[in-house]
Amino acid sequence: MSRIEPRTLKGFRDYLPETMIPRERLMETARRVYRSYGFSPIDTPALEYLEILSGKGSDETDKQLYHFRDHGDRAVGMRFDLTVPLARFTAQYQQQLAFPFKRYHIAPVWRGENTQAGRYREFVQCDFDTIGTLSMAADIETALVIDDLFRAIGIEAFTIRINNRRVLNGVLERHGLAEKSTAVLRAIDKLGKIGPAGVATELANTADCTAAQADTVLQLAQLEGDNDAVLMKLETIVSGNATGESGVAQLREVLAGVAAAGVPAGRLKLDVSIARGLDYYTGTIYETFLDSLPGIGSVCSGGRYDNLAEMFTSQHLPGIGASLGLDRLLAALEKLELLPKISTPAPVFIPYFDAQRLGDYLRLAKRVRAAGYGAEVYPDPKKLGQQLKYADKRGFTVALVAGEQEFAAGTVQVKDLRSGSAQTVTLQPGNELETVLQTLLEPRTA
Repeated sequence: MSRIEPRTLKGFRDYLPETMIPRERLMETARRVYRSYGFSPIDTPALEYLEILSGKGSDETDKQLYHFRDHGDRAVGMRFDLTVPLARFTAQYQQQLAFPFKRYHIAPVWRGENTQAGRYREFVQCDFDTIGTLSMAADIETALVIDDLFRAIGIEAFTIRINNRRVLNGVLERHGLAEKSTAVLRAIDKLGKIGPAGVATELANTADCTAAQADTVLQLAQLEGDNDAVLMKLETIVSGNATGESGVAQLREVLAGVAAAGVPAGRLKLDVSIARGLDYYTGTIYETFLDSLPGIGSVCSGGRYDNLAEMFTSQHLPGIGASLGLDRLLAALEKLELLPKISTPAPVFIPYFDAQRLGDYLRLAKRVRAAGYGAEVYPDPKKLGQQLKYADKRGFTVALVAGEQEFAAGTVQVKDLRSGSAQTVTLQPGNELETVLQTLLEPRTA
């Protein structure tokens, strides 16, 4: 029988333990932050009827959509994000939900796009959304959640860039480009990738803009200065246009609300070049960049979408939310060498080298777990040196070393595998072992 070469599809990846462990920790952190704001978990199928997904994001996402006919000859597609399924979900279960409805959803999505650093064809999104309110309090809260999320992850050097689609639409209305807004906004969204000249060419080719119109759009997208200065410029630009004026007013309200909540000055930056490529956004939009690696792109994006659910129901269900791009963030942390090199979730290693004492080793592990720390007992009674080499390779923090002599004396040697230091503690009634472990290990897992 010929052997099959083990390999993965282009744009897909496997996750070894040393990557999967921090990946799961990031998901756990996201869940904790989302829950702290009152967001409840939901789940939806990976497959949807094709009509649910197609035409909801952009021409580009339609091209990237994985779709086929299933065994029942139905046209189905694999979700390209978690927001469109949410719109279908809230429309389908609106009688069972209380609005505003706050949900989070952590799950994989699929897009058949060109692969690049931090961008895969299968990736996990960590979404949170509020459905059923037009209040700017929800827009402010979205920024606060993003801020809390990154600080909880342990990242302080990041910037949340904010804009409002109403401002962009107001300018387009004023310059006779309202009917071409989709193409124009998609072009603006590529400014960071292809530069002003590339955007000008795209505006001419895809939106049929004149040179004067393209110049106006680029001048808007390249406005610079602190938030107050940019707001003042925008007020002048959109003066007399109701759509643009409401967008500027909303930006002022969000920036003021976030500042009042104690977010550091400079954390939110007004950036008129942000347009977000998906067609369903209608108001406030966000993109989050790591200050140490901005080139990897936004690692947490989102915004307000007030009309998406109208595809599925006559009830008005406006929404706003954002999504942490888990795998892009993970790729960034790997590149910045901020991920610990460990391949075990259990910090405590218990070598098993006295073949007659397996029960004692198992009882010791049970005691460690009862104290709230993960513990692994080596399965074979091999030489201690071999087992400690294994522990070092796996990335354990502490080893509890005991043989016949130690068990007879009711003691165990606690060895710090990072420094090599060791100390002997008693196993007799009391909490000496637990106290020593607490000083050596991170906060307990339980």
